[in-house]
Order: sequence, then C-alpha cells, then structure tokens
Amino acid sequence: MRVAVVGAGNVGCAIAADMAYRGLEVALIKTSQSIHDENFIYLQENQGKMVLHDFGESGSMNPEDLEKVDKVGYIKKVTRNLSDVSFADVIILTIQTNYHESLIERMAKHLRDGQVLLILPGYFATAYVLKYAGDKDIIVAEAQSSFIDGRICAPGEFKVGFRNVRNPLGIYPSDAVEKAKAKLDKLGFPFVYKDSVVYAALHNPNMIVHTIGSIMAIPMIDIMKDDFCMYHRSFTEHTWKVLEKLDSEKMDILEKIGFERTPYVEECKFRNSLDDTEDAKAVFFDYASMPTRAKGPVTVNSRYITEDVPQGLVMMESIGEELGVATPIATALINIASAALERDFRAEGRTKERLGHENILKILGRE
Repeated sequence: MRVAVVGAGNVGCAIAADMAYRGLEVALIKTSQSIHDENFIYLQENQGKMVLHDFGESGSMNPEDLEKVDKVGYIKKVTRNLSDVSFADVIILTIQTNYHESLIERMAKHLRDGQVLLILPGYFATAYVLKYAGDKDIIVAEAQSSFIDGRICAPGEFKVGFRNVRNPLGIYPSDAVEKAKAKLDKLGFPFVYKDSVVYAALHNPNMIVHTIGSIMAIPMIDIMKDDFCMYHRSFTEHTWKVLEKLDSEKMDILEKIGFERTPYVEECKFRNSLDDTEDAKAVFFDYASMPTRAKGPVTVNSRYITEDVPQGLVMMESIGEELGVATPIATALINIASAALERDFRAEGRTKERLGHENILKILGRE
C-alpha cells in the first residue's frame, strides 16, 4: 500500500520513518521552504534514511527506564511535489493546523476517489475537505493528536519521547468506518475508530492543555523564556480548576451532539495507558512530569497560542454557537490571547463563516 505523508516537520518525519521501517512504501512531501530544510535535504541526499532513537514498547510512562532501540527507515520518495498525493492510497496530513485550509485547497485537484485522507490532528478540518473537495469520493479520518511524540535531534535522526498506546480516529462519512479501517490498519499504528470526526476534533488535547497551560502562564513564559516547561510549571491547583471549566464546556457540546461527557483526563489516559484501573488525573500528571518533556513554549508568541487558540478554541466556540451551547471560558481565553498578542484570533480562526455553515451542519448530521 502506498502512503503519502504531507508535511516534513517533526511529526511527518517520525511517522514516515516509522512506516518505512515497517516496510510500507512512503512518500514524504514538504510543503514549505521554511523550517526543517536541513533535515529534508539530508533525507533527499541519503536515500530517505531516517533513524528513530526509540525505546521498548512496554507502555511505560518513563522511556528513560527502557532499553533504547534504533530503528532505521528508508523513505522511498522525498519530494516537494504535492501532485504525488494522487498516487497514494492513504494520505496523512501533518502540517500545522493554521495552514490546513490553504493546503487542502491546493491539494484538492490532486485527490482522487477511493483515497483515505488522515488529518493529524484534525481540528474539524473535514469542513475544509467538503469546502474544496466535496465532489470527491474520499474518506476523511481525523486524529486527536500525534501518534509519536519527539523531536528531530540532528539531520536524519529523530528522538522519540513517547508513543500513544491507542490513537482514536473520527471517520467521515460515519458509515465508512469499516472501509477506512481496512486501509488504515495496514499502517501499523494502534488505531481506535469512532463514527464522527467531531469526537476527534473536540478531544484534541492541545485545545485544552496548550491554551490553558500557556495563556495562564504568560508572565512566567516572559520571565523564564528558554527555561520554561509548560508541563512542569503550569498546572497548579487553581490553573487546573480553570482547565476543568474549559473542559466542561467542551463536554457540553459533545453531550448536545449525543456523545458521552468524557473529560480530558480520561481521553488522555485512553491514549497513554493500557491500565484501565489507573486514576486518569494521575496518568496525566505522570505524563506531564516525565523528564523527557520538551521545554516550551519559550515565547508567548508560540503555536501553543497562535495555533491552538484560532484553530481550536475558535472552532469550539463556533460549534457551540451553532448548537446554542455557551462557552464563556473559551471566549475569555480567546479574548485574552488576542489582547496579549494584539491579534484578532477570530479573524484568523475556524469560525462558522470560514468552515462553512452548510459543512458544519452536514458533519453534525443536521443538514
């Protein structure tokens, strides 16, 4: 099976190398001339060779305690040619969500019937697929978060920090779950399938954790800069109470659509632990306290705010408005972030107008 990974940043390179290591035919497509060019050029000049500095897959929360394993994947094609997506059975989109709309618009003419488009993470980008490629018979899968966490540590090398033990995916259209499963299971990741992309979009952990963890810590980020680690510093007793209020608004929307009220920590536990007896909040704080947690954000003007506020919170506020569900905490955080960075994040974000009112209704099953 042929797979195209669109986006050659940390996530795209890790996933492409991981699949190549397991024998899949992978094309890695870079969509910009900005960051990670040194690594991309290295891959082009070295037969797509990418080394994953990985660890044993025992489900431990502390990879530092596990034996290190180097996995070498040879990515078959490393290119900037976006038209190569037309040859893939599965396309995995891994670029920053700020650029989803413009890339999906550019990519639409190259999509063909029968493909599966996996958007990682989704953030309700299915609406953009309907907006620009609604005439194509393709299946859209939205992921909550990345399957592999880590960083490119040198050209051709990736240090794995963590692997999800389960990866929930939402599928559109809802009756295409089995068709999607038949192809996506071949990728070798531990997927769990849901019959709605809304489930995956609203359970994106960054929408809850990144926004609260960075906006509530703006003074600390300004002072500590390169020494700041959100997971180690932000989630105090009182900040956690704000997080739970935001999470409750998200669950209000899910409940209105017909889903169970699943808290953020339960979804976190589902992704990160196979032990169903563990306390969900404890799992989160175990994950947050891992010594391998990367520093950041080191500036307030970071994607923790500039991506997850307009693409996450604005999307959540918009769906809430569509369903008549109040989201005062989300609204306040959008306003604070906009004031702090002197930007209108609603003008940049996933509003009803940008997503398309008719597309929202179609995805929600309310057309």
